[in-house]
Amino acid sequence: METQSQIYAYVRVSTREQNEDRQLQALQEFGLPDDHIFLDKLSGKDFNRPAYKRLLRRVKRGDLLLIKSIDRLGRNYQEILEQWRKLTKLRGVDIRVLDMPLLDTTLSKDLLGTFIADLVLQLLSFVAQNERETIRLRQAEGIEAAKLRGVRFGRPGKVDSEAFDSIYTQWLQGDLTIPEATRALSVSRSTFYRFARKRAYPYKHTI
Repeated sequence: METQSQIYAYVRVSTREQNEDRQLQALQEFGLPDDHIFLDKLSGKDFNRPAYKRLLRRVKRGDLLLIKSIDRLGRNYQEILEQWRKLTKLRGVDIRVLDMPLLDTTLSKDLLGTFIADLVLQLLSFVAQNERETIRLRQAEGIEAAKLRGVRFGRPGKVDSEAFDSIYTQWLQGDLTIPEATRALSVSRSTFYRFARKRAYPYKHTI
């Protein structure tokens, strides 16, 4: 006797400071039970994530996996394509990306439908990764420009705001660890967190 197909969802935010509510709200209309929603608060640089691994053990052929946007699945172009292939081609799982209706393997099972979905996925993944690399380059250039202006990183209370914003953004997106971020700015962990709190909650630090 065949088991009934199930609907699952995968939600990911890059850090524990980020909020997953926007993704969860998009899933409300599907009425999923809590144990069908898998949430990771980790970087999307690779797929070594606890909830994602549990999801892979749970889904089976014919099930549907919901994702708010393709970058919630991952951030690496090649790994996104590989996971998509494993889920859809090898495991027989359907995927629906809510923010991109063309990325819905339930719409058409013929060769043309599969080709269109795969093509759109490859284009989106490439554009997303290229955009991230461009941002990293600009951030690195901003830090170098600050150094050329004579900014000395790490002086108490004198962290250059432009340089900090660049490093903070990379850390928030999961592209840098805390040790890497503090080394880049030559500050202590406590100083980095102090400025991070000011960056995240600016109105609490006015007056």
